[in-house]
Amino acid sequence: MSTGTEQDAIFVGGPRDGTLFHSNQAALVELEIDGMIHRYIRTTQHRDRDGRSYLVYNYDGEVDPTGAQSGAETR
Repeated sequence: MSTGTEQDAIFVGGPRDGTLFHSNQAALVELEIDGMIHRYIRTTQHRDRDGRSYLVYNYDGEVDPTGAQSGAETR
């Protein structure tokens, strides 16, 4: 996620729901939050906010970067 440039997209769902950001037209955005990787996927939809239209990135879920699965022990 770039900072210091014009915001052109919005996260929908997940822990960053409603956050505006500069997308650089990336197809996938991965964020590390509290040790987990959260993924947002670009859509063709737009959402209006404060008189502007933003490209929507839908939440696609979280993964453990160590490869562990939810409910399983991580070595």
